[in-house]
This record gives sequence, structure tokens and C-alpha cells, in this order.
Amino acid sequence: MIIMQILRIHVEPILGKVLSEMGIEGDSWKSMLTPSREHSQGDLSLPCFPFAKSLGKSPIQIAEEISSSIERTTEIGEINSTAGYLNIKANPKWLANQLLTGNTRIGDAYGSKPSTGRQVLIEHTSANPNGPFHVGRARNAILGDTLVRLHRLLGNQVRAEYYVDDMGKQVAVLAWALEHLSEQDIEEILQDKDSLSDKWGDKADHARVRWYQAAQKLRQHETKSVQIEQDIAKLVHASENGDESVLQQFYDAFQPVLEGMLTTLKRLGIEFDEFTKESMFVTNGDVDRLMKTLSDLEIHGVADNGAEFLDLGLRGLKGKTEFFFKRGDGSSLYATRDIAYHIWKWNQCDELINVLGEDHKLQAKQVGLTLKELGQKVPDVLFYSFIKLPEGKMSTRKGNVVFMDDLLEEAKEHASQIVRQLRTEYDDKQVSEIAEAVGSSAIRFNIIKVSPDKGFTFRWEEALAFEAGSAPFIMYSHTRSRSIANKCKDIGLDVDSICNKEIVIEDISDELPKSLIDLLRCIAIQNDVLQRAVEQCRPNLFANQILNLATCFNGFYRDCKIIENGEVNELYLQISQLASQLLKSGMEGLGITPLERM
Repeated sequence: MIIMQILRIHVEPILGKVLSEMGIEGDSWKSMLTPSREHSQGDLSLPCFPFAKSLGKSPIQIAEEISSSIERTTEIGEINSTAGYLNIKANPKWLANQLLTGNTRIGDAYGSKPSTGRQVLIEHTSANPNGPFHVGRARNAILGDTLVRLHRLLGNQVRAEYYVDDMGKQVAVLAWALEHLSEQDIEEILQDKDSLSDKWGDKADHARVRWYQAAQKLRQHETKSVQIEQDIAKLVHASENGDESVLQQFYDAFQPVLEGMLTTLKRLGIEFDEFTKESMFVTNGDVDRLMKTLSDLEIHGVADNGAEFLDLGLRGLKGKTEFFFKRGDGSSLYATRDIAYHIWKWNQCDELINVLGEDHKLQAKQVGLTLKELGQKVPDVLFYSFIKLPEGKMSTRKGNVVFMDDLLEEAKEHASQIVRQLRTEYDDKQVSEIAEAVGSSAIRFNIIKVSPDKGFTFRWEEALAFEAGSAPFIMYSHTRSRSIANKCKDIGLDVDSICNKEIVIEDISDELPKSLIDLLRCIAIQNDVLQRAVEQCRPNLFANQILNLATCFNGFYRDCKIIENGEVNELYLQISQLASQLLKSGMEGLGITPLERM
């Protein structure tokens, strides 16, 4: 059970009695008692504004009266009122006892969290395989992978899904270019662009994107574009009708690119459980069966050119209300295959989450309403805003991108320089391993810590910052916590035995250092923040929690001497080990690499 829920169980009867004596009947106030937004003010907070009218008093006055009427208990340590809010803090001694002993021992909930039994499918990334990953694309992958990790940390059974777009126009453009253009053609067409970097010459995603870019340039040519467009249209049409030879041509074109992209993502700790091809739903007959079902719906319509659609305006959709699912020639559209895919996904899970850019909001509404019309459930969607460069929005088509491979190399080199300066005793292999972990973790955290619905301008210097507020700061805090355990072992102490001792609450001093109390309170809300981050699809909430945990641990490390004159403070060691464990599991939940040394 979450520690704050246990505190709530103790607080509610006391608070209910006081409110009843003041004239507040019923228990509707219980839904208002929530974790404090400003953690420095309290662990639980109750807004008193809804009571003002019935009591004829100001919220500030009500909060002060409640505060003065509640006595401190074994569980309640401090009560205060701030701007109409009643704030309650847990008693530090009780908190330490709850965290370190008995069935509520929070450490047992991490790394060995019992399964919730929930089957969750999270589809993310699904980028068109036409070129290397750039920083803008990576936001989808990093957010999606973090959501996968956090669900697993909470105890859900998660499947990470990649939907392979193997029959769209962009793949057709790449396939056409590989069939019709030679390497010499590419160099001539792209002579005004930088040549392929020697560093990435063996990575197909970097090499083949030049074919794609050359084809895009030819599509703008006055005399050549007509025939090219006709060729590409034929390929798209054939793929949408399940032509096996064309689908194989598409596969041969994009698969090496996809493999290159996945190699890049692996450096960021991102992997997938399943890859599902869009074409599967054409070749297995699902799309044909779906189109027949859609044609029989009450809101079905036919355009002048024979194309068929659903009029979702009749179901409340504003703006573009016609949802086309069949062309006049009888072939399907991407949207049709997407509906078939969603129906298939719902057969694999209890909970379905899609990670999409904010430009897909209309499409997501159309998909949701169509699924409802078919009697299906609607997926949850994590929408994210786009990352920009200082010069503007990133685009593979226009070429104004920062490739993730280049950023990872830059991050690693930057980290290597710092490690070499601080650790002159490390050899090249040690420096390389640490720099790789630090660089990739820094990039991930720079993206995760921003709320998904907020766009931001990507700046190299911010992503690679190694000061407080960054992944390297969190990583160093964890290695510092590990060093404490190692020092204890070096002087012959059995750390596991000490940490398995049960703390007696009466033995804990009434005057605990403030930094220790801050750390206890931060540890106590970790489960609560994890649950909210998962439920709200906001990984940034947990990112900030782990950052706060690292900050609190460093304050504790500064003020509370675990080993002094060869003697160990067992309470401090237990708290240090718990913080270390939670830092590690939290870092893994965010995709930050825990290291034994830095």
C-alpha cells in the first residue's frame, strides 16, 4: 500500500470529526483530500474554499480553525494552514517506521513489485522507415519507452509495439528511388547537399535517406515529375491491394533502414516486443471484412467519385467530419488499416495506449468515434508537442534536422572529456563505457523532464548539461549511495544484515536532521507519484520525483554521517540503502543507466 494512503487512513477519522463539529456533514470532502501540490508545505492537503459559503467564513479562517482543532498523533507530525489550504505532514518517526519495517516496507515494492494482472499494449515510435532518427522523432520513442518502463515498474504486464508503415507513399518513394537511381545519380542530384558522412557510411538509414531525398527533389522537377508521380501511385495502389511482389519490394527497401533506426534506439535503451506490419491487415482479409462492415453502418456515405466514408458529424465530430475508408476503385486507405489494427490490438490487451504527435488529434478522434460505432473500446492517447531547432521545426523532408546518431556521438564525446578530467586513473575502456551511459541518459532525461504537451526548442548545450537538474546529477547521486555500502563492506560490516534489522519506533530520536526528514518524505511519495505518472501518461512527473530524490539524498549525505570513527549509524544506513534502491529502480524506469562508479 502507498504510504500516503496509510497516512490518509489515520487522518480521515480525525479530520471528519472536526469537520462534523464545525457543521460540515457527509464525507464528500474526502475526495478533496489529496497529496500536496507544494510538497514543502505538506504531505496531504485539503482546500477549504468549498466550505466558505455554508460556514459563512473565509477559507483562510476555516483552515486555521481546523488546524488548531487537530492534535498531533503518532502518525500526524505537523499541521499548518496556507492561503485557505489545510496542510498535514506525517510524523517523521512514524514515517521512518513505515518505510523501513513491516508489510509496508517500501523497498519491497521496487524490483519485486507483484503483478497487477493488467495486460497493457503501448504502441509508440512507428516512424516511417525512410531515413535516420532525428531528435524530433526521438521524442515519441523516448516518451513511449519511458511509459512502457513505468507501467512495468508499477507491476503491469506491458507489450511495446512498433507499427511498421510498409505500404505508404513515403516507402513507395524510397522503393522507386532504389529501383531507378544509381549512386552516381544520387551524387549529381544532391550535389548541393553535404555528402554522406564517413562515420555513418555503413548504416543503411543514413545511406538510403539520400535516395529518398533525391527522389523528393526529382518530384519537384517540371518535366520528370509527372512520370515519377504515376510510377509511385502505381506502387502505392498495388500495395494497398495486397500485391505480394510490390510489398516484397517495399520490404527490401525499408527493412535495412528500419534496422539502422533500431540500432540508434538501442543506444537510448529503447527496444520493442513486437513489430506489426500495416500490410498484414490487407493480406489476411481483415481490411476487406472491415470495409464491408463499415459500408453497412447507419452513418455510411458515398462521394461523387465512388469513395466511401462515415459521416462522423452525426456522432458529434466538428470540422472535417467525413472519415473516408474506401477509394472509388475499392482499395483501402491508411485510416481503414488503422481501424483494423486497433481492433486487432484490443484482442491482445486490457489497456491500449498510443503515443502520437499533436498533429494527429483529429485522426485520433476519427479513429475513436469509428471504433465506438463498431462497438469497440477507445484507446488512451499520449499526445506530445513537437521539438524545434533554434531555426525552426525539424523535418526529414527538408533536411533541417539533428540526427540522433550525431547527437549521441556528441554527447559521448562531451561526457568523455569530463570523465577524463575528473578520473585520470580510468583507462579508455572505462571512460568509453561511462561516457556512453552518461551521454545517452542525458539526452533521454532532457526530453522526459518536459511535460509532453509542451513544445520546446532543442539546444545541444542544454541536453548535454551535467549540472544539477540533469541525468548525470541523478547518476552521480546513485553512485554516491553505492559507495556508502561499499565503504561499510570494506570495514567488515554486513550491510544486508544491518538493513534487515527491524527499527523500533521508540528508539528513533525525536530530533531528526531536517535533511533526513526531507529524504523520508520524498521516499514516501515515490509510489504515489509513479501511479499518477502512469495514470495521467505524464512521465515528467516521475522524472521530477527522481530528480527530487537525488537532491534530497545529497542533502542527507552531507548532513548525516553514516560511518563516524569506525561506527555505523544503522538507521542512517538503512535509509541510505533504501534511497539507493529507489534511485536505481527509478532511473531504470526512466531509462537512465545506473552505474557503480562515475
